[in-house]
Amino acid sequence: MSVTAARPTHDEFVAQLTGGMTRPDLAPFEGSERLRPDGRPKPEFRAQLRRVPNAVNAVEVLATLAAAVAVVGAVIVAGHPLAVVVAVPIIGTLQLRMFVLHHEAAHRLLFSNRRLNDLVGINLLGWLPLGTGSHHYRRGHAHHHRDEFGPKEPDLLLYALYPITPRSLRRKLARDLVGVSAWRIVKPRFTGLVKPSYLALSLRFFAGQALVFGLYWLAGHPWLYLLTWLLPWCTWYQVINRLRAIAEHGGMTRTADRRNTTHHIRQSWPARVLFAPYHVGYHLAHHVDSGIPARNLPRLQRALEEDGYADVDARWPNYRSLWRALASPAPEAAAQPATA
Repeated sequence: MSVTAARPTHDEFVAQLTGGMTRPDLAPFEGSERLRPDGRPKPEFRAQLRRVPNAVNAVEVLATLAAAVAVVGAVIVAGHPLAVVVAVPIIGTLQLRMFVLHHEAAHRLLFSNRRLNDLVGINLLGWLPLGTGSHHYRRGHAHHHRDEFGPKEPDLLLYALYPITPRSLRRKLARDLVGVSAWRIVKPRFTGLVKPSYLALSLRFFAGQALVFGLYWLAGHPWLYLLTWLLPWCTWYQVINRLRAIAEHGGMTRTADRRNTTHHIRQSWPARVLFAPYHVGYHLAHHVDSGIPARNLPRLQRALEEDGYADVDARWPNYRSLWRALASPAPEAAAQPATA
């Protein structure tokens, strides 16, 4: 008589597959004049941080959309295959910037007017770069913040098992670069066409891309949709989005102490330009209080460091050092931030 093995509980799953990059040596934090013991800003300080910079965010939205149009226009004017090669990583980076602005809107922090926030951040920026333009991402992302690595964490497998071998990370990035990861993301939109519960999401997805394709058609270059919109998202975007995501939570674990759910990384201007725009790289501060607009996260991060919640010695000096540790299975290499 065969005996079926008991299915692991979520806690057992988390214990087995996460935590390879945590810092058990972090000192307890008792709170400060500005911060609660869990790092959250106290009411008076939080009121200062909660102000949404509407004008600045409007400029960022317009600049990002205008930059995408300008790059495609430059490709048309150049009329040379090399222009497409140059445009692919630029457009992919701009698509990531659109996603980060969409993320800000998912937290209702892009504009203080909620209708405008959702119209621009959810329905437009969450639609054009191969999204559905719906609240689907917002709902899943709420679970991510409510309980990182919890039972409803939408990206648990993306962050699990780190540190891994360099070869394994290269395989993941190669799959991103050749479009395998992109296909896994969009495949449900095709299967959703025959599943009533997902039909609306699929139709919104295809309507968005029909609109983008229509703009290329009106410009007289419909084939450029494939080369300067679809190709960047299927390749470059997937690579930099993975690198950003694993730098946020790769190898961390489920715990009430967010210093061990989220990496703490020193930000630099190249990182902000290439893959961590609009202060999304201040991710520990973002997870300490997800109701703080991105523009004010550097200020919260400084308070976390100055008041002793975020140990500066536990901060990664740059993304490169963290990625090396994420791709280094030796425990001693993964546990400690490398020196600058």
